[in-house]
Amino acid sequence: MSTAASAGAANVKITPLGSHDGEFCAQDRALIFEDPDGTRILYDAGRTVRGGSDPRLGKIDGVLLSHVHSDHLGDMHQAEANAGTCAAPDFSVKSAPSSVTEEVVLAKKAKLFVGGEMGDFFSRRITAAGGSADQVQLVRFGGQRKIGGITIASVPAAHSNGLDEKFLSGALAEGLAANGVKAYVGPAGGFVVTFSNGLAVYLSGDTGIIAEQDLVVRRFYKPKLAVLNIGGIFSTGPREAAYVINDLVRPHGVIASHVNEAATKDGKFIAGSKFLEFKAAVKVPVYAPLSGKTMEFDVEGKCVVGC
Repeated sequence: MSTAASAGAANVKITPLGSHDGEFCAQDRALIFEDPDGTRILYDAGRTVRGGSDPRLGKIDGVLLSHVHSDHLGDMHQAEANAGTCAAPDFSVKSAPSSVTEEVVLAKKAKLFVGGEMGDFFSRRITAAGGSADQVQLVRFGGQRKIGGITIASVPAAHSNGLDEKFLSGALAEGLAANGVKAYVGPAGGFVVTFSNGLAVYLSGDTGIIAEQDLVVRRFYKPKLAVLNIGGIFSTGPREAAYVINDLVRPHGVIASHVNEAATKDGKFIAGSKFLEFKAAVKVPVYAPLSGKTMEFDVEGKCVVGC
């Protein structure tokens, strides 16, 4: 094997699964990470993975879920690629009261990694749907799990984690809807994922600015790459997210996520977009998760292919 081929084999591959091919769109959340040993994990499937039979998925060994909000758990999805617009995708296929996340876990016989009080909840649901309880792997703050050569650590996030009644049934669902409240399944969170080549990646989930991004994420886990939400209103916006990257986590690179608007058109960045605002404020390379475009990162968090 040549030196170049050997180096490429040690990279972590990251493939976004968005609503529109080659674009970074409003509802895009999902990323597939492939370890050098071939282990593949899906992070926050959301609405842009077209169920468990989405041909883009391939082999999936594990699924990470940061929290149960509908745009991350996945209450619906597109019937076909590119349905609707980048700013307003057409999600005409309903998954609830199941979810896109559960459909993937069941179809791929994958492990599901969750925190908070989500373990028992999903264990019962996966079992009832024909899977097994041991597919659900609880990992709370400070704890770790392994799958293949990948280590998954749970870290805090500042966000809510209410489960919508659409995922439930019977009197409980009716009562929640009538009172305008959600079921609580423990705190939302994020992850630090360390791959077999040594690369550690911070997956923020949905979060505001928190001290743990310095004290826990940077000082203890030392990630060289981050995936950070930049949409604003519900979590950090471009300005706040730039502070997280520049002053708290301090990785070598960052993939923007959760933009809540069309960030690109024909693969080109839209003037005045939150993505460009974030990119201008950040001191390290910023990467856009263009759907279907695989990027490869080395141990230092540098994008070496597909950038």
